[in-house]
Amino acid sequence: MSARRTGLPGIDTGRLTDALYGLGWSTVKKLPEGAAVRLGRRIADTVWKRRGKGVLRLEANLARVVPDASPQRLAELSRAGMRSYMRYWMESFRLPAWSKDRIRAGFRAEDIHLLEEGLKSGRGVILALPHMGNYDLAGVWVTTALDTPFTTVAERLKPESLYDRFVAYREGLGMEVLPHTGGAAFGTLARRLRNGGLVCLVADRDLSSSGLEVTFFGEATKMPAGPAMLAVQTGAMLLPVTLWYDDTPVMRGRVHPEIEVPETGTRTEKAARMTQTLADAFASGIADHPEDWHMLQRLWLADLEPRERPRTPDGATAPGGERA
Repeated sequence: MSARRTGLPGIDTGRLTDALYGLGWSTVKKLPEGAAVRLGRRIADTVWKRRGKGVLRLEANLARVVPDASPQRLAELSRAGMRSYMRYWMESFRLPAWSKDRIRAGFRAEDIHLLEEGLKSGRGVILALPHMGNYDLAGVWVTTALDTPFTTVAERLKPESLYDRFVAYREGLGMEVLPHTGGAAFGTLARRLRNGGLVCLVADRDLSSSGLEVTFFGEATKMPAGPAMLAVQTGAMLLPVTLWYDDTPVMRGRVHPEIEVPETGTRTEKAARMTQTLADAFASGIADHPEDWHMLQRLWLADLEPRERPRTPDGATAPGGERA
């Protein structure tokens, strides 16, 4: 997001966006839950019917995930995907008003024992997630149900006031939030892990020069090096997590088995192999629940314009991606 001028005199879109988010957090959280659900679906259906760039990109991405889907099936998936995406936003606007009991009841994860055992081991744990479901809800569930704080990163949005809103929102949910500034954030995350802490990173998209190339649904893309590099450098456990919705108010999730550090190879080679395994874990969860993967941006390298294609890595490593 950027603070561009609209065609309306005197209106700055950055400030307008900030104001709209502020309106969401101040008003949607006051709605009854049923009303918020209906509002989210109405907005999602309206956006879907307009067939804007985000919806068309979502369908193009889903065509990779479900390659045998007919145009009608892709349209159904993209509509469900927009409803899922708006459910994420409606929940996020309302999370600060949820009681602890509502938070505990709002998420159920398979194989959560893998996380609990990792935390008890004292090694430190890295949870890596794709843009699925609502990872803010999963995060506040961890801080509430497991009574475990964690550290994450947030992209520096423009205007700065919008970034400040997101940081304040997530810190209010019990998270430590670091700015997405490459090496500085990486060092802090490494220290948290060496002290036996928990780090959570969204990690299914990094088209910058520091991303690592992987094969994802049969084609090349790039994902953040940070989760694997942190595991290699600190010895922390790397656990993939996938999230999805069903027809109930409860979000579902799965903690996947640990991605272990290979015994041979350079640090970069080890991280590359681990990131491919991470991509495979993400792919398995996304294939099972494609409508809950909120990827409304270009992802695969083949879809990029020549000027957008990543250059050769130059050494800087960012810890993870973040929802724009």
